[in-house]
Amino acid sequence: MPMKPPRICGCGYAIAANTECPCEAKKSKERKARSDSKRPSSSKRGYDSTWQKDRAAYLKAHPTCRRCGSPATVVDHIIPHKGNQKLFKDRSNWQPLCTNCHSSAKQKAERKLVTR
Repeated sequence: MPMKPPRICGCGYAIAANTECPCEAKKSKERKARSDSKRPSSSKRGYDSTWQKDRAAYLKAHPTCRRCGSPATVVDHIIPHKGNQKLFKDRSNWQPLCTNCHSSAKQKAERKLVTR
């Protein structure tokens, strides 16, 4: 199988295909840190002790991932609530997911919706 040739990074170095240049990694880390510093705490976003109790009860009643059938560990909001407390607390907007499905497939699907 043919291999991709190295690419030239903006800093001028040749980087192997499908890898990140150290300068790109540094910029990405700094950008994520700036974004996280502006984000409210989890409790201010609604994920308080009440949420933890409701989440545990929901996972007990719905123990398997809706996407793959493995044990569910995350209560996901089907429609992102974006701070809307009514939508946040609406149990019909909840779905049980495993960490893998929530962190990969669901996030990809949400990114596609945002870019369109």
